[in-house]
Amino acid sequence: MQFETILPFLRPIEHLILDPDISEIMVNAGSQIFIERRGQLTQVPGIAISEQALNAAVRNIARRLGDDISEEKPILDSRLPDGSRVAAVLPPCSIDGITLTIRKFNTRHFTMADLIENGTLSQETAILLREKVGSRQNILISGGTGSGKTTLLNILADSIPDDERILLIEDTAELNIRKSNLVRFETRREQTGLPAVTVRDLLKAALRHRPDRIIVGEVRGGEAFDLLQALNTGHAGSLCTLHANSARQAVTRFADCVLQSGIELPHRAIMANIGSAVDLLVHIGRVRGQRAVSEIVAVEGFDNEKQQCNLSVAAEIRG
Repeated sequence: MQFETILPFLRPIEHLILDPDISEIMVNAGSQIFIERRGQLTQVPGIAISEQALNAAVRNIARRLGDDISEEKPILDSRLPDGSRVAAVLPPCSIDGITLTIRKFNTRHFTMADLIENGTLSQETAILLREKVGSRQNILISGGTGSGKTTLLNILADSIPDDERILLIEDTAELNIRKSNLVRFETRREQTGLPAVTVRDLLKAALRHRPDRIIVGEVRGGEAFDLLQALNTGHAGSLCTLHANSARQAVTRFADCVLQSGIELPHRAIMANIGSAVDLLVHIGRVRGQRAVSEIVAVEGFDNEKQQCNLSVAAEIRG
């Protein structure tokens, strides 16, 4: 972890930042502090940071990271050299006071065995997912913020054969895929004198670098159209994540993202493309406060009469 940059400004929660078991720290207006430890969200009693101190800390952190936060720009979304994320929002946009969230980059490489041990999935589900990756199925992982989508994606990538070329595209570099023939692309925000480089730009560029498999850290917008084109033209076995409340809703969300591309396609054509491109939907979320794979749904083409994708349960999830 490379927290030396921000620790001088956050002494009251320094021990939380340095605790390797804590993955996220959330400061609500300085008076309420919550942490995520091993997937469990809890409040930390007995710690408070004054609004004045928190304001100074957030502004100093932004400057140290080469960013800015002020009344004119009240939102900070920056990162440390190791990939840890620092996000903050100032009043009046944050109504009750300054909100600060630190999501720590986990250098530990989790394995499928770890997920089985902590109850995220069963042995049977792990075997099924390994088989689906090995048979080059296109897999879409859905879930909410902090549900474990990225961790699951990272672990599924371990099942990709070592002799295949992987091209990884992320908005912010988070994945820790350990493969020898791996090419990593990351977006760039618009800067003074420099235009933005989007996931869509990088996805188009990726196709010129002979990928066997394409991994997109998260599909959020118009890049969904270009990804669909890639999946339907010889890049089987690709992986991506998407925000959704269920595996079935992920299909609708994916279609909505395609529409953001500006390409005018009828809804039927979009759904038909999804039906032929995506093979498996895996949903991960919080079940009784714990991260768990709750749905695995197979996509079996497109139903012309119902104008929707055919979905079926690929595996029963116990519990």
